Amino acid sequence: MNEPIYLPLARSAIDRDYLTRKTDDLFAQLQKDKAAKVLPIFDGKVLLVGEPNDESPQLRLFGTDEISQDCWLAYLGRAIDDQEIAAGSAVILAELNKQQADAIEPNEQSWHVLRRTGAGLSDFGAGLYAQGLALANWHSTHRHCPNCGSETVSTQSGWARACQKDLNELYPRTDPAIIVSVIDQQDRILLGSQGIWEENRWSVLAGFVEPGESLTAAVIREMHEESGMHVVDPIYLGSQSWPFPYSLMVGFTAKIDPKHPEKDLVPDGEEIEKLRWFSRDDLEREAKDLLLPGRLTIARALIEHWYGQKIISATELS
Repeated sequence: MNEPIYLPLARSAIDRDYLTRKTDDLFAQLQKDKAAKVLPIFDGKVLLVGEPNDESPQLRLFGTDEISQDCWLAYLGRAIDDQEIAAGSAVILAELNKQQADAIEPNEQSWHVLRRTGAGLSDFGAGLYAQGLALANWHSTHRHCPNCGSETVSTQSGWARACQKDLNELYPRTDPAIIVSVIDQQDRILLGSQGIWEENRWSVLAGFVEPGESLTAAVIREMHEESGMHVVDPIYLGSQSWPFPYSLMVGFTAKIDPKHPEKDLVPDGEEIEKLRWFSRDDLEREAKDLLLPGRLTIARALIEHWYGQKIISATELS
């Protein structure tokens, strides 16, 4: 089964409207737009309408007159349809400090990281969340010029940073990483566990793409480094943003190379501490004791793609 997989953070219902980003005084203009909405982010967290575990949570958006304009802002674009706000409405990202966050929601428990619970967001909410958080995280790590060390300032409505000293411009980057369901001749899937994880937490293997490396070459290298296994025939299944901080997860499935007889699994001892082959019967029998990746992740999608249906694991029961 090598058909594309459903990925929660590969969805979007936002027209990024890039031509508008260079508009002078764009935020001053949008401040007067009663249809414009603001997505506030504080410490990587957002507010929701309802609870994060609701079946279909919604991002809590505000009018431009409800949010302090004395903070970092970015123009995210315009709603494509009427899912949650009127089609054509502009959306602004606002990164708040503690005082500004308290002004709109003083209860810290109301601010949520959606790493585990964001899979139920609509196309509009998922795209907005991934875009906004990744952009905010990139800005927070690029406040100084890599050439001279001087401070940079946000430009192009939040889509660039500029050094005032040498006029160097920086643009948002995404770090590509491959993530792979490795399948053996017995149609079992390879899962690994990191030493820093809770007991019985398992996931497929992954790693960042190195400079000058293709995606498929990264698949072959990373799988051998982390498990000692030689894999062949990587097949692309899908990709999605992972805004923690600003990665692009590229999903593959690959087979064990028949020219290299299977041998003992060899965890790299740095990231991966334990490795194990799981059959479908193993997963069905042990699911309620296994902590699998959350449903927002591409890792979970790869596991369930191989399994053939959704799995109720200890992750959902905890």
